[in-house]
Amino acid sequence: MTQRLSRLLLAGLLVGASSAHAEVSVTRGATAIPDGEALADEDLTIANDRLAFAIAVESRPPWGVPRGTLVDLAAVEEGEVDLDRIAFADFIPDNWSAWPNDGKAVEVVEESAERAVVRIRRNWADAWVTTTYTLEAGSDRIHLQTELENAGDEPLDAIRSGFTLWPDTGYLFGVPGLGDAKETTAEGALSDRMVAYDRDWVFALHAPYFDRVNYEGQDMYLEHDLAPGESRTFEGWLQVVPDGDLAPVVAAEAERRGETTGRVAGSLRNDQGEAPPDGLVMIEKAGHPYAWTLAEEGEFDIALPEGEYAAYATALGHANSEPVTLEVGADGEQVIDFEGLQGPGTLSLDVRDADSGEPRDARLVILEGQQPPVEFLGKQTFFTELEPVGQAELALAPGDYRLSVDAGAGFTAEQQELAVSLTSGETVEERLEIERLAEPNDQEWYGGDLHHHANVLEGTTPPEMVVRAQLATDLDLTFISDHDSTVNHAEFFELSERRGVPFIPSVEVSPSWGHINPFPIDLGGELEVDPGTDSVQEVLADARRLNAEVIPLNHPFNDYGYLRNLAGDSVPGGFTAGFDLLELNAEVDNAPTRATAHHLWDQGTRVYFTAGTDTHDAWNDLTGRIRMMARVPGELTPRAFARALKDGHGYATQGPLLYPRNGLFGDTLRLTEGEAFSWTLDVEAVDGLAEARLIGPGGEVLERVALEGRQAELDLALDEGVEGWVALEVDDQDGDTAWSNPLWVERAVPDAYTAALDD
Repeated sequence: MTQRLSRLLLAGLLVGASSAHAEVSVTRGATAIPDGEALADEDLTIANDRLAFAIAVESRPPWGVPRGTLVDLAAVEEGEVDLDRIAFADFIPDNWSAWPNDGKAVEVVEESAERAVVRIRRNWADAWVTTTYTLEAGSDRIHLQTELENAGDEPLDAIRSGFTLWPDTGYLFGVPGLGDAKETTAEGALSDRMVAYDRDWVFALHAPYFDRVNYEGQDMYLEHDLAPGESRTFEGWLQVVPDGDLAPVVAAEAERRGETTGRVAGSLRNDQGEAPPDGLVMIEKAGHPYAWTLAEEGEFDIALPEGEYAAYATALGHANSEPVTLEVGADGEQVIDFEGLQGPGTLSLDVRDADSGEPRDARLVILEGQQPPVEFLGKQTFFTELEPVGQAELALAPGDYRLSVDAGAGFTAEQQELAVSLTSGETVEERLEIERLAEPNDQEWYGGDLHHHANVLEGTTPPEMVVRAQLATDLDLTFISDHDSTVNHAEFFELSERRGVPFIPSVEVSPSWGHINPFPIDLGGELEVDPGTDSVQEVLADARRLNAEVIPLNHPFNDYGYLRNLAGDSVPGGFTAGFDLLELNAEVDNAPTRATAHHLWDQGTRVYFTAGTDTHDAWNDLTGRIRMMARVPGELTPRAFARALKDGHGYATQGPLLYPRNGLFGDTLRLTEGEAFSWTLDVEAVDGLAEARLIGPGGEVLERVALEGRQAELDLALDEGVEGWVALEVDDQDGDTAWSNPLWVERAVPDAYTAALDD
């Protein structure tokens, strides 16, 4: 069945459903959900008049997740299916990975106008994961039930299992009470749901079993044990709302938990007496954001469980109202009218180089002042324009602000701050000058953030904003590595060309057992492998087919890192030596990766470092906070940069800059037995130097040097006992570090002629 025919059929069923008490439909084939990924003939789409979802029975889910996964989810309103908004929603047996898996069985248990029930059974090694999806007529929720059964002979201890919801657009509102913690236990949780949202949609995952979250609530887990033969059942719900209002989510939660509610309603008006655009009322509980409700045409209405709350009104670019304390009783009703909300002022900013007066790219963050509580009302982070360079105009709620201005902060300049006061309707113009304190390009050193995402799958940053973010942190090359996709290559190339900056095209090939970032690859080249089923050898061969100069192992020891899963015997194809670089990643503990590098260097294996931030949201994560510096004499091109890294001519850094004078990282120093050598390097850090460490075989610290000031010269003695390799680590006063690749040290016994000359 063609996708067009499938969409027409689904649309017809939905129109019919609206006049037949919201009947449920099950269709087979390519999904009719716009932007959906379930496109195979065997895939299933289940819909009613409130929502539609699709299961990838044979289509390839993202990140190597096993087939049989919910990959598309959309709201339906008045018979029209909205866009798919998710990457996937699945049951994870243990903390991210559902691998290894070698099969699944799909059964449509019930298919009627009143209800659809689909059961999917697949293995996780020796365990069985059986998930049942139920959608009833007229419901805005998919009921999820998963039985996890340990069919093996060994206990499963302290596994973290549960449902996930990973949007591929919009924003996250994690479990109320847990703040924005990436990973935490459920202590302090005020609810058992998380929300993905934007102005025109809300998806909620209700997970009453959970005792911890990961990825800010996108994974909701229970830590538990399963003895051989034992099973456990998990129950949850996926709820779909066709606008950005959390009132239906709160109502569904109260109904599910059997809580009595009271009603809070009222109006919003600005200082002109009008309903402000995108007005809403934020509800807080125990001092934490709990929910919000939209004020459509200035009117709002929300039912809240019994209890104490605070509420305030706000709107796009408007100042928050004063909070109001609420005591909500069962079946009670309160009316609150918020009036006089003040509209925005404008900050017009011009960022320049202090010496040359040339415009500078910059990242601007609100440190103090009103920050929008809901992200579709605005950001707390901004970037200067791609063109004209150095310019930014920010519409902000009136009030006093303190902003940070980052133009290579911590690397080539200090972070600056700007204090400004805005009043409603006023424009304030400010010029800020940035003093450059380091010029690595003058010594042919260049930096790139070699692991970065745009807006594919769970990435949320459009390509232009990624380029602006990378330029703002004073990177010399742009780079993109979206999950299993090169769809953004052409736009990145064009944006980089406009600014005269080299662009490194990459792709993050993303099996569950290990991610890699081959680069540079052919512009727009497409993967031919299936990361969910193919072996590591096939994945690496496909990267070479795309003309990759280097193949790094990304975050080798996290849940989806190759070396961790290799140790767990869960990599198809097992061991391979076909990679070139080991990634130091801003999001993980890099100590195991550095220890592995030292072990390889001890064996003489010339595998070197790469570095990247793994940024998915450039507004909330700092691009370039770890980067890879490479020495590239002559023209800076993507392939010359990659070759320099392949040869070891680089170092990873969080701030300090390194300039070896007489022994370039990756080179071989050949000494005679007993010969001493002084390795000389210049080092600098705009935030002030603290310590340098010379390390050698086994990662042993051979020498420590206390440092002060911003610049220093190091003379590191390599006495007659030093052989194999040495490397340098340098800390700055902020605790940020640079880690170099090794200088190889080979020693030879003098021949008779040389010995005679010495005599």
